[in-house]
Amino acid sequence: MPSRLIDRAVDQIAGLPGVGKRTALRLALHLLGRNEEDVRRFTEAIQDMREGVKACKTCGNLGEEEVCNICMDPKRDASRIAVVEDLRDLLAIEGTGHFRGRYHVLGGVISPMDGVGPADLRVESLMIRAKSEGCSEIIFALPTTMEGDTTAFYLDKRMRGMGLEITTLARGVAVGDELQYADELTLIRSLQQRLPYSSTTGDSSS
Repeated sequence: MPSRLIDRAVDQIAGLPGVGKRTALRLALHLLGRNEEDVRRFTEAIQDMREGVKACKTCGNLGEEEVCNICMDPKRDASRIAVVEDLRDLLAIEGTGHFRGRYHVLGGVISPMDGVGPADLRVESLMIRAKSEGCSEIIFALPTTMEGDTTAFYLDKRMRGMGLEITTLARGVAVGDELQYADELTLIRSLQQRLPYSSTTGDSSS
C-alpha cells in the first residue's frame, strides 16, 4: 500500500461480511476521491446508526425506540407471531407485504457445533410472549437447515401444552436454504400454505 492510512482503512472495510481485499481497496479509494463533506456525512450516518439504533425490547427487531414500529402498530395481529432467526429474515417476510402478524427475532439458531445453545437465544422472552399476549399461533419461519430444524424441534417441545397452534412455512423454500435468499413469490406461497408443525416432522409428535 502507498500509505499506512489507506492500508488501515482497507483492513477495516475488508472486515465487513462479503467484502474482500480488492473490493475494500476499491471502496477506500472511492471514499478518498469524494469531497470532505460527503465523507463527513457518510461517517456521521454510520456513527449515528451505531449510537441510535437499538433492539426492540419486545421482539428483538431494530429501531430507534424501546419498542419497534411493528409491535406498536395496533393494526398488526398480535395473536400470530412469526419466529425468525435474525433481522434479515424479518425484512424478507415483511417485504412481501403478505404477513400482518408480529415477529420474534431469536438472534440465531441452535448450533452445538458453533457453541450456540437455547440460552444464547431469545427463547425465554418468546415463551413469555406466547403466554401473555393472547397469542394463538406461532409460525416457525426458520431456515430449512439442520440448525433451523433443531431449533424448531426444541421450541415445539417447549410449547407443548400451551394451547397454541404451531405451524411452519410450507417447503416452497428449498431444504438447506436461508430464508433471506428466497424470492418474494416463494415466501408468499410458503406463508399462505403453512402447515401444522407436527405434520412436517415425525419427531415433534413423539
